[in-house]
Amino acid sequence: MRRSGESSPPYPTASGVANPNGWQTLGRLLPYLWEYKWRVLAALLFMVGAKLANVGVPVLLKNLVDALTLKPGDPAAVLVVPAGLLLAYGLLRLCTSLFSELRELVFAKATQGAARSIALATFEHLHALSMRFHLERQTGGMTRDIERGVKGVESLISYSLYSIVPTLIEVTLVLGILAVQFDPWFAGITAVALAIYITFTVKVTEWRTQFRRAANQHDSAAHTQAVDSLINYETVKYFNNEAFEASRYNENLERLRLVRLKSQSTLTLLNSGQQLIIAAALVAIMWRATQGVVAGQLTLGDLVMINAFMIQLYIPLNFLGVLYREIKQSLVDLDRMFTLMDKEREVADAPGAAALQLVGEPAVRFAGVSFAYDPARPILQDVSFDIPAGKTVAVVGPSGSGKSTLARLLFRFYDIQSGSITLDGQDLRAVTQDSLRRAIGIVPQDTVLFNDTVEYNIAYGRPGASHDEVVAVARAARIHDFIAATPQGYATRVGERGLKLSGGEKQRVAIARTLLKNPPVLIFDEATSALDSANERAIQAELAQVARNKTTLLIAHRLSTVVDAHEILVMESGRILERGRHAELLAQGGRYAQMWALQQSGEAMDREDEVAVLKA
Repeated sequence: MRRSGESSPPYPTASGVANPNGWQTLGRLLPYLWEYKWRVLAALLFMVGAKLANVGVPVLLKNLVDALTLKPGDPAAVLVVPAGLLLAYGLLRLCTSLFSELRELVFAKATQGAARSIALATFEHLHALSMRFHLERQTGGMTRDIERGVKGVESLISYSLYSIVPTLIEVTLVLGILAVQFDPWFAGITAVALAIYITFTVKVTEWRTQFRRAANQHDSAAHTQAVDSLINYETVKYFNNEAFEASRYNENLERLRLVRLKSQSTLTLLNSGQQLIIAAALVAIMWRATQGVVAGQLTLGDLVMINAFMIQLYIPLNFLGVLYREIKQSLVDLDRMFTLMDKEREVADAPGAAALQLVGEPAVRFAGVSFAYDPARPILQDVSFDIPAGKTVAVVGPSGSGKSTLARLLFRFYDIQSGSITLDGQDLRAVTQDSLRRAIGIVPQDTVLFNDTVEYNIAYGRPGASHDEVVAVARAARIHDFIAATPQGYATRVGERGLKLSGGEKQRVAIARTLLKNPPVLIFDEATSALDSANERAIQAELAQVARNKTTLLIAHRLSTVVDAHEILVMESGRILERGRHAELLAQGGRYAQMWALQQSGEAMDREDEVAVLKA
């Protein structure tokens, strides 16, 4: 579902491709480069120097040839060997390479710095986007777009500054020399050939771009499907669907293969056409030059210079189609990354929002809160309750009643449609999200860990915590003994999403992580649902100790975990049906009493089954 501010996909899908305005994309790139403006200017100077030296080489070559045009046996031959011209020729060749290398050396910091800045800005922006965006994203395709966007920055700068612009400078210099020093026909033939060549290249490359775009779409689709399949490999194995996943991946790869074959065949057409134009132009130029030599209007040195000019011009032009295509593709890739950066945050700090100010234990208040992820399906309807400072309020009810939504709203992952939520009297929408989330800790129902060490995942609750502090909270969460028994101890890696650990072990890591954060407001969302009964009772005692004098929201399905709460809310269909302490709710004989009786009978049956198994 889409909300205002997030009305478009985060990146082009197979059904539609971004068609960016290249100048707008370049305009957005320039500020990142302009941070290194002195390096940019220095690189441009080196580039001009390199081209001046390159154009000077054929001129010196002409003078060398003309200086050596002597009759055989002429005694002046010994005196005419142009040592100075030879040295100058070698020096110009050296300067051409030297200035090019200096240009790349000076500009490398600007290129890499711009790529780093754009990648970092995109990464920070993605983390700032709303929960809804991240629930709807396709991780594989999105990361592929970021990767191609960063490479697009480097390619765009490299191809434009190192290839296109230098070639334009050289073309201008050569045309000027030909027009001034020789018959204007030389400049005219060269200019017309270049115009035909560039027009043909641009038109064919524009036509070919559709195949490159299609290849990118299929590449992203294949990557997305592969990443999604590998992340969910357990589900694949549970249902014995390895062949099905391979078949899906193969379909994407086959589409990619067909599009790339079309791209290659059209590339052959482009290259053949370019060579035909170049060959015709060279024949015309050299015919005109040889006629001039025969007529005595040109020297052999002139013929050599004109030929050298043509070779120097057309060698880089051979790659013009590739360069133009790569620049266009870099613009497309960069625009796709900028599209991600253009995504507006559904939940943003209000202008001038202040940091949350807390003195002692804060009180939480939900006042007339109504909320829906989708307007057609309300989740919370006019919900009001208080969590007094330093007290624990529990919320129970069937799945889908809106319990976990309360935690998401308290973290302000979403904004409510009506009502208000306050923390210590301060509306959550009036304070910064950073300060709000620093004040709240949560043990979620579904714990996802980083693919790093156990110590890293626990210390994530407070980066910079000492090893002793990590061990202390691990003991409190009753996971220290398990960690110490592993061969690598706290350096044990947990695997992607923590899949090397059991559900109970992951939950205890999450508890330790929250204990380390030690915030004034705690949320326990089914914090012990994955634990066995013995560990659950032990950790419940620890959690009760931790929650003492902290404002705590306890979300639970097992009623045995909420009996000591200061107040229990019974929710169903987004509304609060009953509220009170455990004994009061049992005495009322309502929904809570029914749930309690049902769970007690279920637990009694489980105990009877265990006894029967032991006796057998």
